[in-house]
This record gives sequence, structure tokens and C-alpha cells, in this order.
Amino acid sequence: MLEKCPQLARLCLLLVFSNMAHAADVRIAVAANFTDAARDLITAFSDVTGLEAVASYGSTGKLYAQIDNGAPFDVFLAADSRRPELLEENSQGVTGTRFTYARGKLALWSPVPGTFEDPKTWLESGEFARLAIANPKTAPYGFAAQEVLTELGVWESLQSRLVRGDSIAQTFQFVATTNAQSGFVALSQVRAWDEKGGSLWMIPQSYYSPINQQAILLSRSENKNAARQWLEFLRSDKATGIIEKFGYETEH
Repeated sequence: MLEKCPQLARLCLLLVFSNMAHAADVRIAVAANFTDAARDLITAFSDVTGLEAVASYGSTGKLYAQIDNGAPFDVFLAADSRRPELLEENSQGVTGTRFTYARGKLALWSPVPGTFEDPKTWLESGEFARLAIANPKTAPYGFAAQEVLTELGVWESLQSRLVRGDSIAQTFQFVATTNAQSGFVALSQVRAWDEKGGSLWMIPQSYYSPINQQAILLSRSENKNAARQWLEFLRSDKATGIIEKFGYETEH
């Protein structure tokens, strides 16, 4: 129904985010893979500047759709470069503010030790019930997982075993709760996981396109001064240290 009535969709989004608009200096739309890093960054940002930031987390594709429908965010931290580029091209993003704040890494992971010894052979064998990936249409990490499986020549043969999460956060939950034997997740999520052990394959980055995660100031922002301070903070030594702690690369 909302898809057939853009005005109703826009009104619903404004109502959902109205409380957030009054509660913070900076309102940030954050790709789900960056959840743990963003929480630490928000705390550090407040310590440094005295400003308060709040975040809404989700798949990059869905957050982009919310922004396109009028959600009152100030900054978008995407998990790709394509959506920020589109926002800049259609004047919903401020020209000259877009930059890569992190480069993500994809991993095949299971919390159960010994799930796979040779990950390629394990994937090719198909000797498992479920393999989790994020939705390739809305989540850049899901698209990267599709690229890996295509590179290995098993994308088509594994279709019946794939469980698709709406976001990389949901994908990680599928694996952490063992509803899937393993899954393609962000390395940052494994780094933030409370428990130790498990099976992990750091996938060669040559198997998938670079996951250049870009930030952009949104034209609709009513708090541009504070939002620019957030973007400036993301480039600082303190912020890049936090980002790298979670397994990302930075251009610092």
C-alpha cells in the first residue's frame, strides 16, 4: 500500500523519525554492518565535541529508500559508494562532502569450530542445509557474497540452500543462532562478537568488488553545522583508530 502511495509513505517516515529529530544534534542513517563501530564512534564524538548523535541502522538499500522518501537524516553512512553517488547526482546529497570512511571485508563464518577446514571444498560440496547471505539487491555485503559464490562457480547450485537476510545484521543473527550452518558476514561483526572460537575464512578481496563504504551530508539536513562536525570527526585519528579496530581499512 505504501509503495502505491508515496505521500503516505513519506508521512509515515516523518512520524517515525520525529522523536529522533528532536533528540539529537546529528541524525545518522548507518549501514547495518557498521553498527558496532558506529556506537563506539557516537560515544567518542560526544566526548570530543559535546554534541549528541543518534543512528538508525539498516540495509543500505532500505536506508536509501527512506532518504528518498523524506526521512529526516543529516548524514548517510552507506555500505557502498553507489547510493551516495546517486544522492549527490540527484541533489539529495551535498556535493563535495562524499568520501570513503571505511573499506569493508567479507568473511565466511560459523560460531561452531570445525565447520569447515577447506572453505572452498566445503562450499562446493553443498554438504550443509543452510548458508546465510544478505540480500544482494539491498545489502552491498550480500552482493559481495554473490560475487564470491559466482567466482567459485557455485552460485546457481546453492540457490536452494541460501537464506537471505534483509540486512547483514539479520544475516549474522542467522549464523550466530545456528539457524544457518555458516554465512557470509562482515569481518567487523565477528570482531565484535562476544564469544570466541568458531570457523572463519577471510575471503581474498580479489574474489569480490571493493566494499568502499561512503558517507555523505544530506541536503535535507537541518543541522548541517553539527553534521559537518560529525563528518570531520570521522576523518580524525581517534575515529579511524576505532574503525580499524573493527577490521575495516581506512584511507587515513
